[in-house]
Amino acid sequence: MSAPDRSGVRVVLAGGGTAGHVIPLLATADALRRRVPDADLRVLGTSEGLEARLVPERGYPLVVVPKVPFPRRPDARALRFPGALRRAVGAAAGAIREIDAQVVVGFGGYVATPAYLAARRAGVPIVIHEQNARAGLANRLGARFTERVATTFASTELPHATRVGLPLREEIRTLDRAALAEEGRVHFGLDEGRPTLLVFGGSLGAQRINEAVAAAGADLLAAGVQVLHLTGAGKDVPAPDQDPRTGACYRALPYTDRMDLAYAVADLALCRAGAGTVCELAAVGLPAVYVPLPIGNGEQRLNAREVVEAGGGLLVEDAQVDPGWVRGVVLPLLQDGPRLEVMATAAAEHGDRDAADRLVDLVLDAAGADR
Repeated sequence: MSAPDRSGVRVVLAGGGTAGHVIPLLATADALRRRVPDADLRVLGTSEGLEARLVPERGYPLVVVPKVPFPRRPDARALRFPGALRRAVGAAAGAIREIDAQVVVGFGGYVATPAYLAARRAGVPIVIHEQNARAGLANRLGARFTERVATTFASTELPHATRVGLPLREEIRTLDRAALAEEGRVHFGLDEGRPTLLVFGGSLGAQRINEAVAAAGADLLAAGVQVLHLTGAGKDVPAPDQDPRTGACYRALPYTDRMDLAYAVADLALCRAGAGTVCELAAVGLPAVYVPLPIGNGEQRLNAREVVEAGGGLLVEDAQVDPGWVRGVVLPLLQDGPRLEVMATAAAEHGDRDAADRLVDLVLDAAGADR
């Protein structure tokens, strides 16, 4: 094996399993490469998460670390946990040694805990980024080992926390919605001059939102509103196609790999409140009605709270979302252009496009590198 390139900063980035960990990690890696073109980077991830595909596609070496969930009850998995954790820490330590890493950057998730433990044992500085308003277990542990703790939201409770925002993928960070609007309309087959509702619920969709909007679809089209509905993989949504009188259409797709164009054509989004969604919509100045996932620890409600309080969105409980609510709340909002403009301005003023560079500042400081 050839000797590693030591002319640039040497960084191990750890995070995987979900888009919430992987997308900010890749955005940070890209920002590091922009700032330090000869940076030597390694990414720790699992073999089955999104990172297994996305990291190599982006051109970064992926080091697979065994997935070791924290045991939550005294069962057989808990008995296997110490040995599994040792193996995962060993894999992380190997990646740190391979490039003689100057800093380890963790984004939470299954691989972050082994990375933090391996870095602490090796005496390598740690930088943490917490995506959600409510910190996960891995980052709560890691924050005990470092004073360089970055958060997306000001309300996140972690020791030494500094709000930097959420590192965004490049096509969103640089998005000019007005400049791409026509390309987006052509791409999705939409008309100019119509109010446009963008509906989505993540890669798997949001069933309650899907059903409510589809059932109210005829009323939206009759009012001249066009709908771009990303239903989620495997979700069949029986929605109308086009209103014969107004000509407004309903475009239902399982997903798109051009969310930049979807944001560009929309006047309002109706969606869940994952941290990535909230931060992307605010950054590009797209007002939204956020419907937090009704299960889990309530983090999605916290994620949306700040932009809603700033006037850039509305928050509604999942149980309220039905066809009548779409007709009575969402439709009038889409017809109120001045209010949407005010909300868009508030969202953009609250949003943040420079989080990746601020996080890179912390990483380079930890590595002792010149900026």
